[in-house]
Amino acid sequence: MPSDAPTSSVAVVANALLQADIVLAVKRATSDYIGKPWDWDDFVDLTDRASHPCGIFRSRVVSVFAKLSTDPGGMELFEAELKGLAFLRAAAKARTPTPIGTGRFAVGHGTFVLLSEGLFGRHGDSRTPQDWSAMGHALATLHHTRGHHFGLDDFDGFFGPLPQDNRPTSSARWADFYAERRLAPRLRDAVDSGSLPMTLADGVEHIIRRCSTLSGPEPQPTLLHGDPQPNNCVSTDAGAVLVDAAPYFGHPEADLALVDWIEPVPVVLFDRYNEEIPIDSGFAARRELWRLHAYLAAVAVVGHTALGRRCLQRISDAIDAYR
Repeated sequence: MPSDAPTSSVAVVANALLQADIVLAVKRATSDYIGKPWDWDDFVDLTDRASHPCGIFRSRVVSVFAKLSTDPGGMELFEAELKGLAFLRAAAKARTPTPIGTGRFAVGHGTFVLLSEGLFGRHGDSRTPQDWSAMGHALATLHHTRGHHFGLDDFDGFFGPLPQDNRPTSSARWADFYAERRLAPRLRDAVDSGSLPMTLADGVEHIIRRCSTLSGPEPQPTLLHGDPQPNNCVSTDAGAVLVDAAPYFGHPEADLALVDWIEPVPVVLFDRYNEEIPIDSGFAARRELWRLHAYLAAVAVVGHTALGRRCLQRISDAIDAYR
């Protein structure tokens, strides 16, 4: 039953978006957006697919996806996310969610909500082979867009909750950009978290020094999603819709490596991509190099979890592979 306040105390615990002041803010923002009073019928909790409380307020008029942050930098993070999606739409005509109004709203002191039109799609095991193929096509569509240099002049972003520095490097070479803007900052984050043993930190430092010899042929600067794991793509009947982007111009292999850095995905995704943009035969040997910054990010943020421990082992394996 729609209401300014949740009808169940259990629901409040399940998702913080159902707090009365947040529900009221969602109703007001959506009413302003459609130009008439709006209310919701039920709520779909999607928090298990994201690092923030999130879900969809379903309505017969327009459903609304909402994401909540109570972090001090929450508004900055949401602004970067909206800029990133707008950039993908403008640069590559990518399909992304439609923001509700400005897309981000402050609710009281230190509470921020991201709002967009709700998308109902398939996730996880419910995805069909056609869904995975559509994801490969969506990624190839981005990668057809080229830039003048590695990085992004327009704005910086975030990889998860961690700041992502998109400034181009003076050398204008991909290996230097990856070493200086991706590996080195994530290494500092992981060391500062206390979850990365110094032996592994030393090994990553060695890889950073060797990046120029490990990176393969120099690529053309290519528009990247930046974090294209499957949870950052909604599979709809009309095709793949990209979400949670952290775009910049880089090596297309950097996106391909992150598609399945957490869990394997069906090979049909890569087959469809390869039909549109051939994947270099050396990619398999470089895959773990491009995943290394994501492993370090996971150690920095969730080093105490099973994922964090698994990434520690993968960092160790990468150090052995790239000696």
